[in-house]
Amino acid sequence: MKFNKLHFAVLTAIAASGSAYAEEAKKQEKAKIEIIEVTATKRSESIQEVPVTVTAITGDNLETLGVSNFDQYVEFLPNVTFQGTGPGQNEIYIRGAATTQTSIAVSSVQALQPSVAFYLDEQPVSMQGRNLDIYATDVERIEVLPGPQGTLFGASSQSGTVRLITNKPHHDGFSAGFDTSTSSTTGGDMSNSVEAYFNMSLTDSLAVRVTTYNDHQGGWIDNILNVPGEGGYTGSAEVISRISGGALTNPEDVPVTVPKNDALVEDNFNTANYAGARFGLAYIINNEWDLLVQHTQQSLDTEGVFAYDPNLEGESSTNRFTPESNNDDFGLTTWTLEGRLEHLDIVYTGGYLDRDINSTIDYTGYTNGGLYSAYYVCNYSGIPEADQECLDPTKFYKEQTDTSRMTHEFRVNTSAENRWRVTAGVFYDSQELSTVGQFKIANTEKFPDLQTTLKGSEGINSNGGPFPSEVSFVNDVTHTIDQIAVFGQLEFDITDTVTASFGARWYQIDDIYKGSTSTVDVSGRLRAFGDGSDAALTEFFGAEEATAIQAAIASGQLETSLLDSNGTLTVDDTIIKASIDWQVSNDIMLFTSYSEGFRPPVTNRVGGGSATNQEGAFDGFRIPVYSTTDSLDNVEFGFKSTLLDQTLRLNATAYYSKISDLQTSRFDPTNISFLVFTDNVGDAEIKGIDGDFTWVATDNLIISGAFSFIDTELTSVNDELAGIAPTIGSRLPYSAEFSGNLQAQYFHPISKDMIGYINGSISYTGERLAGMTMDAYVVEDATNLIYGTGSGLSIQKEADTYSGVNYQDSNGQTFAGGRYVQDSYILANLSFGVTNEEWKAEIFIDNLTDESAILYIDTQQFTPKVVSNRPRTIGFRFSYDFY
Repeated sequence: MKFNKLHFAVLTAIAASGSAYAEEAKKQEKAKIEIIEVTATKRSESIQEVPVTVTAITGDNLETLGVSNFDQYVEFLPNVTFQGTGPGQNEIYIRGAATTQTSIAVSSVQALQPSVAFYLDEQPVSMQGRNLDIYATDVERIEVLPGPQGTLFGASSQSGTVRLITNKPHHDGFSAGFDTSTSSTTGGDMSNSVEAYFNMSLTDSLAVRVTTYNDHQGGWIDNILNVPGEGGYTGSAEVISRISGGALTNPEDVPVTVPKNDALVEDNFNTANYAGARFGLAYIINNEWDLLVQHTQQSLDTEGVFAYDPNLEGESSTNRFTPESNNDDFGLTTWTLEGRLEHLDIVYTGGYLDRDINSTIDYTGYTNGGLYSAYYVCNYSGIPEADQECLDPTKFYKEQTDTSRMTHEFRVNTSAENRWRVTAGVFYDSQELSTVGQFKIANTEKFPDLQTTLKGSEGINSNGGPFPSEVSFVNDVTHTIDQIAVFGQLEFDITDTVTASFGARWYQIDDIYKGSTSTVDVSGRLRAFGDGSDAALTEFFGAEEATAIQAAIASGQLETSLLDSNGTLTVDDTIIKASIDWQVSNDIMLFTSYSEGFRPPVTNRVGGGSATNQEGAFDGFRIPVYSTTDSLDNVEFGFKSTLLDQTLRLNATAYYSKISDLQTSRFDPTNISFLVFTDNVGDAEIKGIDGDFTWVATDNLIISGAFSFIDTELTSVNDELAGIAPTIGSRLPYSAEFSGNLQAQYFHPISKDMIGYINGSISYTGERLAGMTMDAYVVEDATNLIYGTGSGLSIQKEADTYSGVNYQDSNGQTFAGGRYVQDSYILANLSFGVTNEEWKAEIFIDNLTDESAILYIDTQQFTPKVVSNRPRTIGFRFSYDFY
């Protein structure tokens, strides 16, 4: 919240320019670049001295940019991609290492582990499918470490690590401040926020810091009246008939019930509200030991959706048929004890995270695709054609997920003054995720034979009562992941200017997946595979299926060796990192490194099941019992420099990454299964260059920027994915070949103690491809059938035919293979105001050109929905700091 100290140092001299003495002082001492301290190697070092690639955005710079949420500040991290369907529903990717975004409706049940680790201070808070969306207030800095960081930061640091470092309590007396803003969005509602903090030294050894915030973000997307034939949803029996293999033999005569949303029509219905507080206590035990305890509590409540329907007129309209909400609450308590024992620096740190998610999602689009879509909405089985009817297709999904995570880390550091330096430690992590997802996907109100009355499983509905009659499918799963690791890193000064380092991490992960769906006893299934005996497999699957499964295991088609007789999946391995750096001069450093990263296996709910379609590539295909570990090997070369008398900082890194057994999320209800599962798609290579610079051009002008060039390529694809996944040589999704940004800050003295300023920023993101399935032409055709119009979105053709779905049975039509293109965009922000050492008043314009950027194309309900950014927003911000 406090203005950048460098700015004040520069601006105080400028403000005193009427004094000859100040003029002379300004001539003699030119402003220099601020030194940023980072902890990328778990030691505090200058960002220019640490021999790894690090991007850091300070809290002052975040304030200057006017951002507080991850989807805002990721625009200024060009090698970082943020994909998802709205606040609290996103995943992070770094340097192009991405596959298919997990469906948010099953992210708690069947999602990939993250490829990027997200930390709040010392605590990992990553979660599959739904990274913790932490409001960035009272932040010291954000560190981004691209490339594998697994030796020091563990699992899911496969392609990088993002760390949000908060301001800690200090013992320098009392300070406090607040920041408030109000703004108006074009075509949307008003937004307002207030943030405040205070820091107090209660005694010479005890200090507290309290931060609180409330940010209401008004909506801009309208839920408009559903008008079939004008881009609205028809509930088309035609598309149901085609996808279902001709189940409705005379669809043009089948009565169709069109879903209505009259009661839900509302302007600007996508609101979000962040509210929370952070409490910190710092205690100096003695001259060598101190203790820090912090607790963060946050509620994120959203309503509506943050995507528009491109088939409707404009870029802010949608048709939704169920009231939607997402309530995401978490409490995080962390502690760090630091001290010195003889010649060793000792750190013990830990944390406990408790997160609760309650969501309701409109699932009406589930009717639009899949082998079972006619069952979900139409009655046809054994019914005369004259009586066939398609009912109201309106559906919903309700989720309740409770997550807890406990971590402990103990590490030691030798003195930074030694010629050789060691960092070593042990890490323990225990996560438990319990989720109940209830789906209304079949019509139960008129045809009782379609109704499935489900009983609660043990620990979920203890009174044994049924779920609501409208619920026709349930996921009831508890997923536990326990990890222990030992890590270490040795640095040795070969000469005064050359240093070599080597790090390693041994880990063991136990993955315990228990529970069931309405159709699958997951616990029993995994125990049978873990036991592996004829008796166990026959008891669970029956004799005929057990024989086929034994043959698949014997041939290597199914991998089960990581499971024990209880169904627990255990994996252990050692990864390494080695580097060498050369301090060419006081201002230039060169470095090169080799590093390894990984993501652990993911257990599948329906592992071992055979594909519904047993033709072509799917002949004999069985769903993997678990996707195996995918690994990323990375080589990079970089330089860091501080030039022009410390007024220009220029850093850049070139890298080459190879991904083996790339994991992906798959959903192929026509050919394989109506449940999402994970698989290993093949191998990939990534080559790129990223860099950043900061230039103090004059005493009152600072220019900075960053860029990223990425070249991604699939180098192998599994046989059964031929014609479905992109071909060899195709790009990976979600990352642009080029992205970059520029920022400028100009200051001008107004009076002796007051400064005027203008801040401007512009960011460019190149076009990106959506997903890992070439189904865009198929989805586009379904969109035309369902809505009577296409989406208008760009498609990149990648193959002459798409073999992912069999459409030959009803109309003989075939489709080309291709993926939707998330078009390039440019965003510009502008702010101007006045400040002194205590207060700041500012007018800001975000999205100056009112650009409607395609941030993400969601095809998880068989028609495209476009997640976009907030339209032009004009507002006023005021902050005050007390010292």
